[in-house]
Amino acid sequence: MQVFEIQNTFGLDSLTLTERRDPSPSYGQVLLKMRAVSLNYRDWMVVKGLYNPKLPLPLIPFSDGVGEVVAVGEGVTRVKTGDRVAGIFFQKWLDGGLTQEKTQSALGGAIEGLLAEYAVLHEDGVVHLPEHLTDEEAATLPCAAVTAWNALITSGGVKAGDTVLVQGTGGVSIFALQFAQLVGARVIATSSSDEKLDRVLQLGASDGINYKQTPNWGKAVRELTDGIGVDYVVEVGGAGTLTESLRAVRHGGQISLIGVLSGGSGEISTASILMKNVRVQGIYVGSREMFEAMNRAIALHTLQPVVDRVFPFEQAREALAYMESGSHFGKICIRF
Repeated sequence: MQVFEIQNTFGLDSLTLTERRDPSPSYGQVLLKMRAVSLNYRDWMVVKGLYNPKLPLPLIPFSDGVGEVVAVGEGVTRVKTGDRVAGIFFQKWLDGGLTQEKTQSALGGAIEGLLAEYAVLHEDGVVHLPEHLTDEEAATLPCAAVTAWNALITSGGVKAGDTVLVQGTGGVSIFALQFAQLVGARVIATSSSDEKLDRVLQLGASDGINYKQTPNWGKAVRELTDGIGVDYVVEVGGAGTLTESLRAVRHGGQISLIGVLSGGSGEISTASILMKNVRVQGIYVGSREMFEAMNRAIALHTLQPVVDRVFPFEQAREALAYMESGSHFGKICIRF
């Protein structure tokens, strides 16, 4: 079987197509013939060595993928041959809260990922998918969609009439826009591109702010909300944008801290958090239980994930370079 693996050093050039022995499932495991994977910013960071430079190499990267069950080990009852399934991000986070032990089961990091023609996962670590989705659309769900669902629905409790701020037009932000709309919430979006802002308005956002033209966008958000601020911020920028998010959020509002696109450390106004009674919560993807609840909502509303571009398996490096460019809107996928 062919796999893409990070060799002895990190970097896009070290991501090499190699041959490995064909796998076979053991007790409780399933063998997947992969159909599609999707890219996350984390995958790019892993390949570049920025996520965790101490990861043991060689390593098959990528956490998100969809495959067909082609063989099952003894004792498997949750799936059968022929089923289409996706792996869950944390293979051991089935329900309940996140623990340190569960964080050590993340695909494409702590354990081998899915950028391979075949993959073996435990039956507990896979979920069935909405039938109306293409393989590429379904492959976008395990990380970005579950993260947005956890931030707004499971942990956030967003409801009709609330206002949500999303940053940029990557996978998590676009899913957050779509999920907020499912429950009747208003969405304000930021981006550095007027063209991308036009597209989020077409998807249903009420307002768009170009943060290059309006660097003090937190103030602009308050003006759009009659001086009150938004109820929820889906914070994917990190330290570089958190100060503006604190300006944009209302008293008693919530900031879901998800990404570190603008940096992982910096000066934070703890006084603003205190005096505005703001809840800042870290969101690290979600459990299988959340994934399955989200899938039921996606199926009910026939929601369509936004896929920007699809690359062939042999062009995995080119797909990562495209992500690095920041040109994409929504998700980037790879088809096998």
